[in-house]
Amino acid sequence: MTITNRDIIQAIEQAAPRRLQESYDNTGLQCGYPDAECTGVLLCVDVTPAIVVEAIERGCNLIISHHPLLFHAVKSITARGRVQQALVAAIKHDITVYSCHTAVDNAPGGISHVMSHMLGLTDVSTLEDRQADASLGTVGSGAIGTLPSPMTPLEFVELVKATFDSPVARCSDPDALTPGRPINRVALCGGAGSFLLDRATALGADAFVSSDAKFNCFLDYADSLLLVDIGHFESENCSKEIFYHAITKKFPNFAVYYSQVEQNPIKYL
Repeated sequence: MTITNRDIIQAIEQAAPRRLQESYDNTGLQCGYPDAECTGVLLCVDVTPAIVVEAIERGCNLIISHHPLLFHAVKSITARGRVQQALVAAIKHDITVYSCHTAVDNAPGGISHVMSHMLGLTDVSTLEDRQADASLGTVGSGAIGTLPSPMTPLEFVELVKATFDSPVARCSDPDALTPGRPINRVALCGGAGSFLLDRATALGADAFVSSDAKFNCFLDYADSLLLVDIGHFESENCSKEIFYHAITKKFPNFAVYYSQVEQNPIKYL
């Protein structure tokens, strides 16, 4: 049976339909040939020139990324910078690129829900419902659940760092919380999730795990919950796992690879 790039893309879109993306986003086909026979799939968070080279060397003509390769307008193609270099290389070597961004953030079983299961949370639900989807049920942003047993703030921070392979975490002051208050109810959002802080507080979260929080967030919510800010890459690296399972569930023996050259662009020195 011939499997096309479109077949792989449809498997992704069954789990995270494009209609779930935010209005500002560019989830979907970035470049290439959806009807070409797929020779292999390479999964990554961001498309870089090095990842295109890796796809070529592995014999993969389809790259599935979380962050869109084309997000801001491209008014000329001159092979300057990461985006244009990757785009030119992909087109030159007949490589199709598909990106699934906020669609997989909002989908049931999306990034925030995977994060919650990685932490071992129970009774997990969507943090902020977006709408009821006829075929998927409730969809929306973030997730909230309960730890198997209460933890101290410092114990919880260490759990988060170990779970998401984050060597550091930016945290609000644990001493600003009510003395002795345990961490029990936890809210999460992959990527930049500060817009959900009010919702997390309203639902009684003791801690909120996300990334890219601004300085004022640590001031304004210090006495409400423990804000734990891990890296953006660390919070969304699990997107590759979601894509892998969506593809292999439908095509069990197909060649699907996690990128081995992708690295967090942020280094902690």
